[in-house]
Amino acid sequence: MNLAAATNESLAHTSNVLIYSSMAVYTLAFFAHIAEWVLGSRSKVGRTAAALSGAAGSAAAPVVVQAGSTAVLERPKVVTRAAAGTRDVPDGPGAAGGTFKGDLWGRIAVSLTVVAFVVEAGGVITRALSVQRAPWANMYEFSITFSTVAVGAYLVLLALKKNVRWIGLPLVTTVLLDLGIAVTTLYTDSDQLVPALHSYWLWIHVSTAIICGAVFYLGAVGTVLYLFRDSYENKIASGGTPGKFAASVMERLPSASSLDKFAYRINAAVFPLWTFTIIAGAIWAGDAWGRYWGWDPKEVWSFITWVAYAAYLHARATAGWKGRKAAYLALVAFACWLFNYYGVNIFVTGLHSYAGV
Repeated sequence: MNLAAATNESLAHTSNVLIYSSMAVYTLAFFAHIAEWVLGSRSKVGRTAAALSGAAGSAAAPVVVQAGSTAVLERPKVVTRAAAGTRDVPDGPGAAGGTFKGDLWGRIAVSLTVVAFVVEAGGVITRALSVQRAPWANMYEFSITFSTVAVGAYLVLLALKKNVRWIGLPLVTTVLLDLGIAVTTLYTDSDQLVPALHSYWLWIHVSTAIICGAVFYLGAVGTVLYLFRDSYENKIASGGTPGKFAASVMERLPSASSLDKFAYRINAAVFPLWTFTIIAGAIWAGDAWGRYWGWDPKEVWSFITWVAYAAYLHARATAGWKGRKAAYLALVAFACWLFNYYGVNIFVTGLHSYAGV
């Protein structure tokens, strides 16, 4: 690699244009998701209430029923035992596709998300080509790559026929916020690296950190929605009547049990990679600074995050910590990851500060 290579300003400008263009397409996807949820609205609570009273049906092929003048798309009732083993609740359709109009808008939203992903990925690649290096040497580059990987992970799950359409709206909303902060507060001109970052470990260590954060984010979305859905199911089980808006939203989500299992499996799957990320960082520190561990703030908070996720996974293996208690711990762990990324980089000075924001 030519360390003295000049920045290709044309490619750097193209990268900026592509990132802004992806934001425009993500905005269209956001509105399509809103239309999906509104037009896919369900007017009755029925399915969960029936399941909690022991009337849940077995899986069947989708059928169409007439609800007034609206054709409603009835999905197969997938019944999953709750984490506590006390109730069987059918999954919702996984998105807002309660009607054919809602389902159509959902497909449009996913298509727009695919287009936005391709455009944003192009922005990341051209940013890398503009300086002939890995495109994650500062917080701006980390942010645009992070959101690209998060959307990519979501699209992979969709391609694998997983019931994850419900992630679409919170994901696109978060990506827009992430990119908005990136292009305003965190933006840094495309430039060459300081000598300390010229290492093949930049490709290995930081890329795995980005992948872990993106997948941890998906797990956090599942955990948050699990808490809402669990409260909804508990209210129905205790004889309460949820509000119309709450019922309209919650009935389109998977059951609390499914959301709980999704979050756990996502976090468990990526935890070994996070372990490798910390080890790779220690090896790079040994090469760059002559020691593997120096209590640098980034090192400390990476380890705190590792401990928090390890505690969560251990708690899930203990019967008394399934469900809500474990969910709260998972959110604490993800909050540690967020602070490690934003808080440490912005508010704390350490050996990792040479990359700037």
